[in-house]
Amino acid sequence: MRFLFASDSFKGTITSEQSIRLLTEAANKIFPGCETVGVPVADGGEGTVEAVVKATGGSLRRVMVHGPLMEKVEGFYGIFHEDSAVIEMAAASGLPMVPWEKRNPLYTTTYGTGELIRDALEQGLRRLTIAIGGSATNDGGMGAMRALGIRFLDAKGKELMGVGSDLARVVDIDMRGLNPAVREAQITVMCDVSNPLTGPDGATYTFGRQKGGTPEILDELEEGMKNYAAVMRERLGIHVEKQAGAGAAGGLGAALCGFLNASLKSGIDTVLDLIDFDSLLEGTDLVVTGEGRIDWQSAYGKVPSGIGRRCKAKGIPVVALVGGMGQEAEKIFEFGIDSILPTINGAMDIREACDRAEELYADAAERMFRMVRIGMELGGRTKARDNFIIHSKIFKNFRNNN
Repeated sequence: MRFLFASDSFKGTITSEQSIRLLTEAANKIFPGCETVGVPVADGGEGTVEAVVKATGGSLRRVMVHGPLMEKVEGFYGIFHEDSAVIEMAAASGLPMVPWEKRNPLYTTTYGTGELIRDALEQGLRRLTIAIGGSATNDGGMGAMRALGIRFLDAKGKELMGVGSDLARVVDIDMRGLNPAVREAQITVMCDVSNPLTGPDGATYTFGRQKGGTPEILDELEEGMKNYAAVMRERLGIHVEKQAGAGAAGGLGAALCGFLNASLKSGIDTVLDLIDFDSLLEGTDLVVTGEGRIDWQSAYGKVPSGIGRRCKAKGIPVVALVGGMGQEAEKIFEFGIDSILPTINGAMDIREACDRAEELYADAAERMFRMVRIGMELGGRTKARDNFIIHSKIFKNFRNNN
């Protein structure tokens, strides 16, 4: 028997690495001598760099950059395959980096994300993959582009900082200082949202509230974003306002595609390609995946759906071991997941479930493998019964003919 373990982290409780260890222990208990392979995975959000680095044998590079409020912070990105980097914008411009009382997308910037990109280019890396989930920003990506040499100018020709409130003040864009290494780079953006840059489904109105935007602030930012898009279009001929994914990360998607010629790709599919997941499926009998909570959203760009689709194409069964099940979790069955098993084994509140997360996961893993063993035994009995019936019919026909 060969088992492959590829689970997302359970936020704040079980890491991908812990799930691999616990599943391996349970598998060996129920199937002594079995072969197990584990690989950390993520869907383009928090943990993506760590997952790719561990799976590829890469390394972390730590860099001092500017955070969302232009404070000095230590950011990081991953280096692998010698010429490649994987960057999480959340490591430099993430929402958790901003205290609740200071959350206001008028004053946050992606400048630090641009510094991470710049450092990777200065290290000679030319294949960049950028995960843009979890941002604290709504600056249209101006901050990041400014760190790469692009200048955004106001009516007096003065360079703007590149925060959300500057969107309405942009009247011209000077591309002459853009880092020349950008033209040599192949940039892929992990993005699982299709929101445009502006409008009711755009960057501001869809994601701005969770970043601290009040209705008044959101209206101001939306008008600014429309102005920003118009300047890009009229001054540079860049038409990204209605492009699917342009509104991701407060408009960083628009900047990466419009100024850096990046391509957008599903986060989980990008990660699975980077770690060469399909090759790990060769000879595998069962895959175990999972996430903290599985619901209808899991079918759209999350780890279980991405892994389920890959396994379904190769006819390999998949079980999702999850912290909990939400509304319409059964939708995931359409995406190659064959069964869902929650770790919760009794009535308890969320705090108790989190405090006991490792214990509950280990118990659920053992129960799962016991069910797998029962299924194998039933399959063996069914096969034996079918063989008996076939041989009985052959013997009967032989006797009747003689």
